[in-house]
Amino acid sequence: MSLYLLALLIGIIAGLRAMTAPAVVSWGAYLGWVPVGGSWAAFMGHWIAVAVLSIAAIAELIADQLPSTPSRKVPQAFGARIVTGGLSGAVIGAGAGLTAGGLVAGVVGAVLGTYGGAWARARMAAAFGQDRPAALIEDAVAILGAVLIVGAVS
Repeated sequence: MSLYLLALLIGIIAGLRAMTAPAVVSWGAYLGWVPVGGSWAAFMGHWIAVAVLSIAAIAELIADQLPSTPSRKVPQAFGARIVTGGLSGAVIGAGAGLTAGGLVAGVVGAVLGTYGGAWARARMAAAFGQDRPAALIEDAVAILGAVLIVGAVS
């Protein structure tokens, strides 16, 4: 599968859950699924990056369940998704020398995932009559999707 497509898809995951994408990409680098050795992105495969990003992803999954959590479309949350989508896409492309293209694809994916995810979650929440089931489904899609995307890199 094209690395550009995988970078776009991991960006979409970042649009759903900002920290899930870089956490899973970091795990992929650590496990050797994402070839980053010798590139600028090698830091993503270090156990410290894996630990910090995993903790951040878990914290985000918990915070997302709180009613006080702001919309993903407010500037700070939207910006975070663009940054993590771009980073994740760039790391996917780094091993093949496609950093810039991966970055752009990741950013585009993050924008698509942010708006598409908000739309889908609102529709599911309306269908369920409450937000929690929709949020849990979105969590599962983000986690499983990220693992499948990163697994397809190698």
